[in-house]
Amino acid sequence: MATTTFKGELIAPGDPAYDAARAIWNGAIDRRPALIARCRDAHDVVDALKLARERELEVSVRGGGHGVGGHAIREDGLVIDLSPMRGITVDADQRVAHAQGGVLWGEFDQATQAHGLATTGGIVTHTGIAGLTLGGGMGILQRAYGLSCDNLRSIEIVTADGSVRTASRDEHPDLLWAARGGGRGLGVVTSFEFDLHPLGPRVTTAQVLYPYEQAPQVLSRWHELAPRLPDTVSPELALWSIPVDPEIPEDMHGLKVVIVLGVYAGDPAEGQDALAPLSELGVPLMDASATVHYADVQSSVDAAFPAGGRYFMKSHFMNQLSDQAVQAMLDCDATRPTPQSLIVIRTLGGAVARIGEDESAFAHRTAQYNLSIDAGWSDPALDATAIEWARSSWDTMRPFATGGVYVNFAGLNNETRHEAVFGSNTERLERIRRTYDPHRLFT
Repeated sequence: MATTTFKGELIAPGDPAYDAARAIWNGAIDRRPALIARCRDAHDVVDALKLARERELEVSVRGGGHGVGGHAIREDGLVIDLSPMRGITVDADQRVAHAQGGVLWGEFDQATQAHGLATTGGIVTHTGIAGLTLGGGMGILQRAYGLSCDNLRSIEIVTADGSVRTASRDEHPDLLWAARGGGRGLGVVTSFEFDLHPLGPRVTTAQVLYPYEQAPQVLSRWHELAPRLPDTVSPELALWSIPVDPEIPEDMHGLKVVIVLGVYAGDPAEGQDALAPLSELGVPLMDASATVHYADVQSSVDAAFPAGGRYFMKSHFMNQLSDQAVQAMLDCDATRPTPQSLIVIRTLGGAVARIGEDESAFAHRTAQYNLSIDAGWSDPALDATAIEWARSSWDTMRPFATGGVYVNFAGLNNETRHEAVFGSNTERLERIRRTYDPHRLFT
């Protein structure tokens, strides 16, 4: 590197650490970058971008390395790896947290829960805060507190020209607007400032497993109930197979079920009554609802989504779950290729909908649900089968959807049109990208 100020680590093909450094959470992604720059601070990022320009290398950015589409690793490009940047500070009095770009949600939750505070974050603790937030950031607190990006107060970002900028409502507000749901391509976000909310350390949860034969009834009743629940609950429903879990009888492992989930974002003493209707949608096979530590809720499905597994996800936003849509969903689930694969419905509304669609790059404020079709498998021989199931299921559900797609669950290789992801915000977002990256270094 031409500069002597770089304090991080440069890893190239042939180096002993290369294969481990290029591996990300999704084991289905196998790309070989020309160079990986592990950065320790924003100044290292500036130097790495200078090197990319000198060598005419396209750039990708790795935060937590959890993005399903594998955009953290660019073939023959330069990877700016923020994984060493894991600093977190919490101002409990102001209810604000600062976190560097390599922080994972489990680390963030641990730091904030020490003060009885939280913000909307991923439900797998090894997800990075960066990718989730920049794409919007759905989570189990979203109806109460908004998306992750809605809680974003400011960012530190290194843009393509090597400038270190602060983007807030007062400085470069266009960059902050774009960072709130605009996904990749703006620059390298080296730190995030979040609003926090009083929650925890214990919360009341609903976790109800219904027999699969009750799926039509449970789905129909859930659809009627979910939007009417208070904003302190963000109901979810999944068609899945019970994963291996020491707290679940072994003879139930692998059994297809309907799982209904919810967390009460408030006083645990009030949560049981608010969540009780989720246990009354049918005759439960198992009801594991309880008052537990919020951090345990956040990590409860970690083991079901291990690093190195193979994943492919696509999504739709929806406003209704008609009888025809429910049946189509069940038809898709009938051909689910592996027990690890699942179909998930998440409820929006509440705080998500109280922000205007033009107030951030996230363009799906009025949608009632997000439907995520998640293929998971371990055998490379199943790659084509698993991906085709997700894509064909997405096609099947398209007639029941709004036409919008969540950028974090958008398939591979830009297979989704920008207009489907960013809606009416597409042109404004592209204009901001061209302003700060006119030569498309981050394309």
